[in-house]
Amino acid sequence: MADQASSSTDSARLAALRQELELARTESAELRAELEETNRGVVALYGELDAQAEQLKRATELKSRFLAYMSHEFRTPINSIRSIARLLREHTDGPLTAEQEKQVGFIHNSASEFGEMVDDLLDLAKIEAGRVDISPAWFDMVDLFQALRGMFKPMLVNPEVVLVFEEPDGLPRLYADNQKLSQILRNFISNALKFTARGEVRVSARAEDGVVRFSVADTGIGIAPEFHAAVFDDYSQVNSPVQKRLRGTGLGLALSRQLAGLLGGAVSLESALGEGSIFSVTVPLHFPSEN
Repeated sequence: MADQASSSTDSARLAALRQELELARTESAELRAELEETNRGVVALYGELDAQAEQLKRATELKSRFLAYMSHEFRTPINSIRSIARLLREHTDGPLTAEQEKQVGFIHNSASEFGEMVDDLLDLAKIEAGRVDISPAWFDMVDLFQALRGMFKPMLVNPEVVLVFEEPDGLPRLYADNQKLSQILRNFISNALKFTARGEVRVSARAEDGVVRFSVADTGIGIAPEFHAAVFDDYSQVNSPVQKRLRGTGLGLALSRQLAGLLGGAVSLESALGEGSIFSVTVPLHFPSEN
Protein backbone atom coordinates (compact mmCIF):
# COMPACT_ATOMS: atom_id res chain seq x y z
CA MET A 1 0.00 0.00 0.00
CA ALA A 2 2.84 2.38 0.86
CA ASP A 3 4.48 1.71 -2.49
CA GLN A 4 1.21 2.35 -4.29
CA ALA A 5 0.69 5.65 -2.43
CA SER A 6 4.25 6.75 -3.22
CA SER A 7 3.78 5.87 -6.89
CA SER A 8 0.56 7.89 -6.99
CA THR A 9 2.30 10.87 -5.42
CA ASP A 10 5.15 10.65 -7.93
CA SER A 11 2.68 10.52 -10.82
CA ALA A 12 0.90 13.58 -9.48
CA ARG A 13 4.18 15.50 -9.18
CA LEU A 14 5.19 14.43 -12.68
CA ALA A 15 1.86 15.57 -14.06
CA ALA A 16 2.25 18.93 -12.25
CA LEU A 17 5.78 19.34 -13.62
CA ARG A 18 4.56 18.53 -17.14
CA GLN A 19 1.80 21.09 -16.75
CA GLU A 20 4.27 23.71 -15.56
CA LEU A 21 6.62 22.87 -18.43
CA GLU A 22 3.80 23.16 -20.94
CA LEU A 23 2.79 26.50 -19.43
CA ALA A 24 6.40 27.70 -19.61
CA ARG A 25 6.61 26.61 -23.25
CA THR A 26 3.39 28.47 -24.02
CA GLU A 27 4.64 31.63 -22.31
CA SER A 28 7.99 31.27 -24.07
CA ALA A 29 6.25 30.97 -27.45
CA GLU A 30 4.15 34.03 -26.67
CA LEU A 31 7.22 36.01 -25.60
CA ARG A 32 9.06 34.88 -28.75
CA ALA A 33 6.14 36.04 -30.90
CA GLU A 34 6.05 39.39 -29.09
CA LEU A 35 9.81 39.77 -29.49
CA GLU A 36 9.62 38.99 -33.21
CA GLU A 37 6.82 41.52 -33.58
CA THR A 38 8.89 44.10 -31.68
CA ASN A 39 11.93 43.36 -33.86
CA ARG A 40 9.86 43.85 -36.99
CA GLY A 41 8.66 47.17 -35.57
CA VAL A 42 12.21 48.24 -34.74
CA VAL A 43 13.41 47.28 -38.23
CA ALA A 44 10.56 49.26 -39.76
CA LEU A 45 11.35 52.23 -37.50
CA TYR A 46 15.02 52.14 -38.47
CA GLY A 47 14.00 52.02 -42.10
CA GLU A 48 11.75 55.05 -41.63
CA LEU A 49 14.49 56.92 -39.75
CA ASP A 50 16.99 56.13 -42.51
CA ALA A 51 14.55 57.44 -45.12
CA GLN A 52 13.94 60.62 -43.11
CA ALA A 53 17.68 61.09 -42.56
CA GLU A 54 18.25 60.75 -46.30
CA GLN A 55 15.50 63.29 -47.00
CA LEU A 56 16.98 65.67 -44.44
CA LYS A 57 20.44 65.25 -45.94
CA ARG A 58 19.03 65.93 -49.39
CA ALA A 59 17.15 69.01 -48.16
CA THR A 60 20.30 70.32 -46.47
CA GLU A 61 22.32 69.79 -49.64
CA LEU A 62 19.71 71.59 -51.73
CA LYS A 63 19.61 74.49 -49.27
CA SER A 64 23.41 74.77 -49.29
CA ARG A 65 23.51 74.66 -53.08
CA PHE A 66 20.77 77.29 -53.30
CA LEU A 67 22.56 79.60 -50.86
CA ALA A 68 25.86 79.15 -52.68
CA TYR A 69 24.25 79.81 -56.06
CA MET A 70 22.32 82.87 -54.91
CA SER A 71 25.36 84.26 -53.11
CA HIS A 72 27.42 84.05 -56.29
CA GLU A 73 24.61 85.60 -58.32
CA PHE A 74 24.23 88.49 -55.87
CA ARG A 75 27.89 89.38 -55.94
CA THR A 76 27.90 90.74 -59.50
CA PRO A 77 25.23 93.45 -59.01
CA ILE A 78 26.59 94.28 -55.55
CA ASN A 79 30.09 94.83 -56.93
CA SER A 80 28.64 96.93 -59.75
CA ILE A 81 26.78 99.17 -57.30
CA ARG A 82 29.88 99.59 -55.15
CA SER A 83 32.03 100.39 -58.17
CA ILE A 84 29.59 103.00 -59.48
CA ALA A 85 29.27 104.56 -56.03
CA ARG A 86 33.04 104.70 -55.70
CA LEU A 87 33.36 106.42 -59.09
CA LEU A 88 30.75 108.98 -58.08
CA ARG A 89 32.49 109.64 -54.76
CA GLU A 90 35.78 110.14 -56.61
CA HIS A 91 34.04 112.79 -58.81
CA THR A 92 34.99 110.93 -61.97
CA ASP A 93 32.08 112.53 -63.89
CA GLY A 94 32.23 115.85 -62.11
CA PRO A 95 31.67 117.26 -58.62
CA LEU A 96 28.70 116.35 -56.44
CA THR A 97 26.66 118.56 -54.18
CA ALA A 98 26.86 117.96 -50.43
CA GLU A 99 23.49 116.19 -50.48
CA GLN A 100 24.50 114.02 -53.44
CA GLU A 101 27.74 113.13 -51.66
CA LYS A 102 25.71 112.06 -48.64
CA GLN A 103 23.29 109.94 -50.66
CA VAL A 104 26.07 108.25 -52.63
CA GLY A 105 27.73 107.45 -49.31
CA PHE A 106 24.52 105.77 -48.17
CA ILE A 107 24.42 103.73 -51.38
CA HIS A 108 28.04 102.64 -50.99
CA ASN A 109 27.61 101.69 -47.32
CA SER A 110 24.38 99.78 -47.99
CA ALA A 111 26.01 97.84 -50.84
CA SER A 112 28.98 97.04 -48.59
CA GLU A 113 26.66 95.74 -45.83
CA PHE A 114 24.76 93.69 -48.38
CA GLY A 115 28.02 92.27 -49.68
CA GLU A 116 29.03 91.23 -46.17
CA MET A 117 25.69 89.46 -45.66
CA VAL A 118 26.13 87.59 -48.94
CA ASP A 119 29.66 86.55 -47.93
CA ASP A 120 28.35 85.25 -44.60
CA LEU A 121 25.61 83.29 -46.38
CA LEU A 122 28.13 81.75 -48.74
CA ASP A 123 30.48 80.83 -45.90
CA LEU A 124 27.65 79.20 -43.93
CA ALA A 125 26.61 77.25 -47.02
CA LYS A 126 30.19 76.02 -47.48
CA ILE A 127 30.43 74.93 -43.84
CA GLU A 128 27.13 73.03 -44.01
CA ALA A 129 28.27 71.34 -47.20
CA GLY A 130 31.59 70.40 -45.60
CA ARG A 131 33.58 72.34 -48.16
CA VAL A 132 35.56 74.56 -45.77
CA ASP A 133 39.19 73.59 -45.32
CA ILE A 134 41.25 74.60 -42.32
CA SER A 135 44.81 75.67 -43.19
CA PRO A 136 46.76 75.99 -39.94
CA ALA A 137 50.11 77.76 -39.78
CA TRP A 138 52.29 79.37 -37.14
CA PHE A 139 51.72 83.10 -36.61
CA ASP A 140 52.24 85.82 -33.99
CA MET A 141 49.21 87.41 -32.37
CA VAL A 142 50.93 90.78 -32.64
CA ASP A 143 50.70 90.45 -36.44
CA LEU A 144 47.03 89.45 -36.22
CA PHE A 145 46.17 92.49 -34.09
CA GLN A 146 48.18 94.79 -36.32
CA ALA A 147 46.28 93.60 -39.40
CA LEU A 148 42.92 94.06 -37.65
CA ARG A 149 43.92 97.53 -36.42
CA GLY A 150 44.75 98.62 -39.95
CA MET A 151 41.56 97.09 -41.33
CA PHE A 152 39.24 98.91 -38.91
CA LYS A 153 41.03 102.27 -38.80
CA PRO A 154 39.10 103.67 -41.82
CA MET A 155 35.80 102.48 -40.29
CA LEU A 156 36.07 104.47 -37.07
CA VAL A 157 33.70 107.27 -38.06
CA ASN A 158 32.21 107.87 -34.58
CA PRO A 159 34.55 110.19 -32.63
CA GLU A 160 32.92 109.12 -29.36
CA VAL A 161 34.09 105.52 -29.73
CA VAL A 162 37.70 104.35 -29.61
CA LEU A 163 38.98 100.95 -30.70
CA VAL A 164 41.74 99.63 -28.43
CA PHE A 165 43.96 96.63 -29.13
CA GLU A 166 45.81 95.44 -26.05
CA GLU A 167 49.33 94.37 -26.92
CA PRO A 168 49.54 90.55 -26.63
CA ASP A 169 52.90 90.68 -24.82
CA GLY A 170 54.38 87.42 -23.65
CA LEU A 171 51.91 85.23 -25.55
CA PRO A 172 53.32 82.27 -27.52
CA ARG A 173 52.89 81.80 -31.23
CA LEU A 174 49.64 80.19 -32.31
CA TYR A 175 49.23 77.28 -34.71
CA ALA A 176 45.80 77.78 -36.27
CA ASP A 177 44.05 79.13 -39.35
CA ASN A 178 44.87 82.82 -39.18
CA GLN A 179 42.23 83.79 -41.75
CA LYS A 180 39.38 81.98 -39.99
CA LEU A 181 40.35 83.40 -36.60
CA SER A 182 40.60 86.88 -38.10
CA GLN A 183 37.12 86.46 -39.60
CA ILE A 184 35.67 85.62 -36.18
CA LEU A 185 37.30 88.64 -34.56
CA ARG A 186 36.18 90.91 -37.43
CA ASN A 187 32.59 89.85 -36.82
CA PHE A 188 32.92 90.51 -33.09
CA ILE A 189 34.55 93.92 -33.60
CA SER A 190 32.05 95.01 -36.29
CA ASN A 191 29.18 94.04 -34.02
CA ALA A 192 30.69 95.89 -31.08
CA LEU A 193 31.24 99.07 -33.09
CA LYS A 194 27.70 98.89 -34.46
CA PHE A 195 26.08 98.73 -31.03
CA THR A 196 28.38 101.08 -29.12
CA ALA A 197 27.37 104.73 -29.29
CA ARG A 198 30.13 105.99 -26.97
CA GLY A 199 33.03 104.64 -24.98
CA GLU A 200 35.38 101.98 -26.28
CA VAL A 201 35.73 98.62 -27.93
CA ARG A 202 38.69 96.70 -26.49
CA VAL A 203 40.33 93.65 -28.10
CA SER A 204 42.55 91.41 -25.99
CA ALA A 205 44.11 87.95 -25.86
CA ARG A 206 44.99 85.78 -22.86
CA ALA A 207 46.68 82.38 -22.61
CA GLU A 208 44.73 79.90 -20.44
CA ASP A 209 45.87 76.28 -19.95
CA GLY A 210 46.79 75.35 -23.49
CA VAL A 211 44.26 77.67 -25.15
CA VAL A 212 44.08 81.34 -26.06
CA ARG A 213 41.00 83.39 -25.28
CA PHE A 214 40.40 86.34 -27.61
CA SER A 215 37.89 88.83 -26.22
CA VAL A 216 36.12 91.86 -27.68
CA ALA A 217 34.64 94.00 -24.90
CA ASP A 218 32.44 97.02 -25.56
CA THR A 219 30.57 99.68 -23.59
CA GLY A 220 27.50 99.39 -25.78
CA ILE A 221 23.84 98.59 -25.20
CA GLY A 222 24.45 95.12 -23.76
CA ILE A 223 22.26 92.04 -24.09
CA ALA A 224 19.72 90.80 -21.56
CA PRO A 225 20.42 87.29 -20.14
CA GLU A 226 17.31 85.75 -21.73
CA PHE A 227 18.79 86.39 -25.19
CA HIS A 228 22.26 84.95 -24.53
CA ALA A 229 21.43 81.39 -25.60
CA ALA A 230 20.06 82.47 -28.99
CA VAL A 231 22.65 85.10 -29.90
CA PHE A 232 24.81 82.64 -31.86
CA ASP A 233 21.87 81.04 -33.70
CA ASP A 234 21.31 81.61 -37.43
CA TYR A 235 19.38 84.80 -38.24
CA SER A 236 19.11 85.67 -34.54
CA GLN A 237 18.80 89.30 -33.47
CA VAL A 238 18.18 90.82 -30.07
CA ASN A 239 14.80 92.54 -29.81
CA SER A 240 15.83 96.08 -28.90
CA PRO A 241 15.18 99.56 -30.33
CA VAL A 242 18.80 99.82 -31.49
CA GLN A 243 18.64 96.45 -33.22
CA LYS A 244 15.51 97.54 -35.05
CA ARG A 245 17.26 100.65 -36.36
CA LEU A 246 20.30 98.73 -37.59
CA ARG A 247 20.13 96.31 -40.47
CA GLY A 248 21.57 92.83 -40.42
CA THR A 249 20.73 89.15 -40.74
CA GLY A 250 22.31 87.95 -37.51
CA LEU A 251 24.52 85.61 -39.56
CA GLY A 252 27.87 86.99 -38.40
CA LEU A 253 27.74 85.51 -34.91
CA ALA A 254 26.31 82.21 -36.16
CA LEU A 255 29.17 81.99 -38.65
CA SER A 256 31.66 82.81 -35.89
CA ARG A 257 30.39 79.90 -33.81
CA GLN A 258 30.71 77.51 -36.77
CA LEU A 259 34.24 78.71 -37.59
CA ALA A 260 35.30 78.44 -33.95
CA GLY A 261 34.12 74.83 -33.93
CA LEU A 262 36.18 74.08 -37.04
CA LEU A 263 39.22 75.52 -35.25
CA GLY A 264 38.62 73.21 -32.29
CA GLY A 265 37.40 76.05 -30.09
CA ALA A 266 34.20 77.73 -28.92
CA VAL A 267 32.55 81.13 -28.58
CA SER A 268 30.99 82.67 -25.49
CA LEU A 269 29.21 85.79 -24.29
CA GLU A 270 29.14 87.83 -21.11
CA SER A 271 26.69 90.73 -21.10
CA ALA A 272 24.07 92.64 -19.19
CA LEU A 273 21.53 95.07 -20.57
CA GLY A 274 22.95 98.59 -20.59
CA GLU A 275 26.37 97.44 -19.34
CA GLY A 276 28.13 96.39 -22.54
CA SER A 277 29.16 92.96 -23.81
CA ILE A 278 32.21 90.71 -24.00
CA PHE A 279 32.28 88.32 -26.94
CA SER A 280 35.05 85.72 -26.73
CA VAL A 281 36.48 82.94 -28.83
CA THR A 282 38.73 80.31 -27.31
CA VAL A 283 41.03 78.28 -29.57
CA PRO A 284 43.80 75.75 -28.81
CA LEU A 285 47.39 76.96 -29.00
CA HIS A 286 47.95 74.10 -31.44
CA PHE A 287 45.33 73.03 -33.99
CA PRO A 288 43.99 69.69 -32.62
CA SER A 289 44.23 67.62 -35.80
CA GLU A 290 47.98 68.20 -35.84
CA ASN A 291 48.62 66.95 -32.29
